[in-house]
Amino acid sequence: MLLSTAGFLPAGNAVAAAPAATERPSLTSATGSYLAGRFAQRQDDWAAAALFMAHALSADPGDLTLLRRTYLLKLGEGQFDAAIDLAKRLLEQDNDPQMAIALLASDNLARGKLKEAKAMAARMPKEGMAKYIGPLIDAWLAAAEGKTDAALKALEPLSTASGFAALHDLHAGLVLELGGRKDAAAERFARVLDKETPLRVIQIVGSFYERTGRKDEARKLYESFRAGNPDSLMVEPALKALDEGKTTAPVVSDAKQGLAEALFDLGSAIHHEGAEETALLFGRIALHLRPDLSLARLMIGDIMENRDHHADALVEFQALEKDPVLGWTARLRAAESLARLERTDDAIAAFSSLSAERPERTDALIRLGDLYRVAKRYGEAADSYSKALERIGTPEERHWAVLYARAMSYDKVDRWPDAERDLRAALALKPDEAFLLNYLGYSYVDRGLNLEEAKTMIEKAVALRPKDGYIVDSLGWALYRTGDFEGAVEKLERAVELKPTDATINDHLGDAYWRVGRRNEARFQWTRALRTAEEEPQKEEIRAKLDKGLVDPKAAEAAPPKVQ
Repeated sequence: MLLSTAGFLPAGNAVAAAPAATERPSLTSATGSYLAGRFAQRQDDWAAAALFMAHALSADPGDLTLLRRTYLLKLGEGQFDAAIDLAKRLLEQDNDPQMAIALLASDNLARGKLKEAKAMAARMPKEGMAKYIGPLIDAWLAAAEGKTDAALKALEPLSTASGFAALHDLHAGLVLELGGRKDAAAERFARVLDKETPLRVIQIVGSFYERTGRKDEARKLYESFRAGNPDSLMVEPALKALDEGKTTAPVVSDAKQGLAEALFDLGSAIHHEGAEETALLFGRIALHLRPDLSLARLMIGDIMENRDHHADALVEFQALEKDPVLGWTARLRAAESLARLERTDDAIAAFSSLSAERPERTDALIRLGDLYRVAKRYGEAADSYSKALERIGTPEERHWAVLYARAMSYDKVDRWPDAERDLRAALALKPDEAFLLNYLGYSYVDRGLNLEEAKTMIEKAVALRPKDGYIVDSLGWALYRTGDFEGAVEKLERAVELKPTDATINDHLGDAYWRVGRRNEARFQWTRALRTAEEEPQKEEIRAKLDKGLVDPKAAEAAPPKVQ
């Protein structure tokens, strides 16, 4: 769906280890560079791919496929001078140069060359994405000439395009406001609010209300967004300005900013639908038009982070650290990028500093706990979560994950009573959360405690997530530990189908096979488990079973709980 909150402001990801940096070999022959460029692009290393493709293109400048590919790579990397030169060449050869026209029309508008921009836009095809790009460009170029009616007419095709009504009304409102038709603009903005209420719409419409004497409506809009996003700081500057009697500036004050906004909005919607590469291109052109368009830069940073380009993401996030609206979010994400780059000490320092700076907030502390937990520093993780929970006071349903994370950390440092307490508390807040039910149920089974209750919990978890191999494994193991070996085999075979390379699940199935007399199959499963086991204690247990088998049911030891 276009203009969704997620589309305008993608959520951050959980902390994960960064892969090794891509090595860029030296340039060789044109053919070698082309092959290296294709490989680099498949590896999602656009910087290296752009370098190699440019070298290959210099040897074969007439190759249209190579020219198009190199252009998109250069644009994606934000190398505008090179991208503009390549876009001009594409116009002479490509029958469908949509992104080239979008860049060149935008570049001409940015340089104040309105006549050239309009001539370029007139060459836009009418099919594919051009059906949506063209009306936006045409509308804002008409607005640049002061032709409000022509701009509205240019936007009309979007009003009937599936999923584009909100985008149409938003930009019709912006065009009308720029043309001085405030009452008509208010009607358009009201239509957008009926459809969507993401951050960008809130910012645009709230600012409009402030500047047209409707400050109470602006405040209501901001407070409604804050109520729906209680951990967000995005509307705090606007609310503070209202309290101080100030009025925020228009989001769009000229046609160049309007076109930048349009391309960002389009890219943001596409990003929400999962088309990251295309979203990146629109974000780059938007920033070329308006380098201070902070949400576009944040989107680019998120795309880079999702593609494991953590160093590039860090650059984008750090550029926003002083932004009055996005600064806090950008600093959190910069710290996460540091963690993914395995700059653990720097990430810890960043999260700690953020936590001290805003003692009423919990996000930095929770992320710090996540970082410690990924680094297997479980005691420090538990301490961070505890501090966050102290700040929370009485947990609400949305805080169940903090209790869950602390429980897992307590479990790793042999503080089971504390872990059990947190898991029970989390379940009280979120009784139908499959991961909680699975973790607590498996933990009971593993310890030989509350076996019937544990089995009931895990059965419920399986009903909630029937294709989760770890949870199905938990049910199989519960049946095993209660002596139902035949039932255990059935469930564990299903778990192996779902997670065929997991060491613990294969180990469990081997144990169950042994108990029902299928000794050869048991040894086969243990051998598979040994190949993928990572922890030495588990490997030793498996080797012992391969050597001597299982003596009696109580001899089978469970591996630590497996939780996604």
